[in-house]
Amino acid sequence: MMKILIIEDNPANMKLVTNILELSGYPVLQAYNAETGISLAKAELPDLILMDIMLTGMDGLSASKILKNDESTRDIPIIAMTSMVMRSDDEKLKEAGCDMYISKPFSYKEFLEIVRSFSENPLKDR
Repeated sequence: MMKILIIEDNPANMKLVTNILELSGYPVLQAYNAETGISLAKAELPDLILMDIMLTGMDGLSASKILKNDESTRDIPIIAMTSMVMRSDDEKLKEAGCDMYISKPFSYKEFLEIVRSFSENPLKDR
């Protein structure tokens, strides 16, 4: 089963995403800020990272760039989780290295379908 790192600074959102994933059988790692998330990603090498974009301190785009520029973490897919997506943001997300994004609030079903798509079709096969 795919190990997933969630980088989210909102405790309610962290709890929701964690509960959805754990109830579906996914092992979950949690980081409440970008710096901790980057360290966890390098130490644990998760199969997928769910990255909040509007983090306190270092934002999720900056953290994504760091992870994608590091040889040990560059191949880990990153799904951005954001409530503010406009057409111009789509390009910023791609430039930062995010492989996909999901808009908050999201439906439970849509969220799990996206996560499952990464376990069934690893990024290198897309």
